Amino acid sequence: MVYAPPRATTTAASLAPTRADERIDSLDILRGVALFGILLMNIESFVGPGLLGITGVDPTLQGADRAVDAVIYVLVQGKFYAIFSLLFGMGFALMQQRAQAAGRMAEAAFLPLYLRRLAALLVIGLAHALLLWSGDILVTYALAALPMVLLLRDAPTRLLPWLAVPLLLLAPAIMFGFGLLGWLSLQVPEAADAMRADLAQYAAEVQAMVYAERAAHGPGGSYLQAVAQRADEVAFVFEGMVVLFWQVLGLFLLGAWCLRSGAIRDPQAWPRFHAALRWGALPLGAAAMWASYAILPTLPFDRLDLETGSATALQLIAGPLMGLGYVAWMLRALPALRWVAPAGRMALTNYLMQSLVCTLIFYGYGLGYFEQLPRAWQPLFVLALFLAQVALSHWWLARFRFGPMEWLWRGATYGRLPALRRAPAP
Repeated sequence: MVYAPPRATTTAASLAPTRADERIDSLDILRGVALFGILLMNIESFVGPGLLGITGVDPTLQGADRAVDAVIYVLVQGKFYAIFSLLFGMGFALMQQRAQAAGRMAEAAFLPLYLRRLAALLVIGLAHALLLWSGDILVTYALAALPMVLLLRDAPTRLLPWLAVPLLLLAPAIMFGFGLLGWLSLQVPEAADAMRADLAQYAAEVQAMVYAERAAHGPGGSYLQAVAQRADEVAFVFEGMVVLFWQVLGLFLLGAWCLRSGAIRDPQAWPRFHAALRWGALPLGAAAMWASYAILPTLPFDRLDLETGSATALQLIAGPLMGLGYVAWMLRALPALRWVAPAGRMALTNYLMQSLVCTLIFYGYGLGYFEQLPRAWQPLFVLALFLAQVALSHWWLARFRFGPMEWLWRGATYGRLPALRRAPAP
């Protein structure tokens, strides 16, 4: 008689951390490339005041500095965070598929397990935002994933794009609506005066926050000052989450569809879909981004009208479209990009490491190079740091099974720390 192990054992094994031989290499490669794009986007907010890094092209820049700022704004900003959001949705779908394949007990255990995973991510994100850098995205991810896992985890695969697209359009619709309301207010003299006063006060508050950031992060600023300043900035960032939340959720659902449908696992079986992304979504997104840039390259805090609403809405449309197009091109170039896969396997560690290294270099409690690195030189710094991260990831994963933060995150998710060190070769 052959002994069959009890279902509980199978369930536990199926819900254990993903083994190296179970990983989808393309996802790790995409994460690795996205890490580079994220740092290329964030570096401006490490080198100088973070609030000035979200307004488009800096109008005070000239020459090579302005050209680099414009190129990164048009081609990078908002596009690689979209890729990371897609990948988060793919990771959720992959974990869910593994639980479903393991049987009813594993599927029933999936919800509490994934909620623990999100709770741990929320704690990591809050710690990152307060202790390292206020431009954190992890808190938004943890919160936006809640409706996905609670309400939409059982949605049919074919339904996910139909849910995702309206959510992706909601953010630009909200921003255009704000601009339209602002323009309409300007047509009424009494309302126009009140709105201009409110916008002037808001712009003054933002400028005061920029001055406070320079004092906290510039020369002479202490770590405690920086933490207090980050607490103020996090509250400001959370105000913008009302808009970003819906776009992130839409990208999660679209990423889950890409994984469930097989479009990512087997791109060769989806030639028309990926061709549509490369030759349709990417050019359309680029056209929307160029239109946004042509309308207003800089988005001021003291304006709310049709121009600002249209430029912001077009930017929010361009990000997901261009991100999807980038993904399709990267999938076509996978063999040439395999060297970045280890960095993608340690994406959480490397994302947090970028904040740690950059704040220690640029902030006053570190080396104090705040607002000292010219914009034109920032991409070279980003490339050097990213290459160092790739090399470190290769070295680390040759000796350990997970990145250090991935190891802790898995421990919080599964209720036990998995083995970290690799078994010695026989």
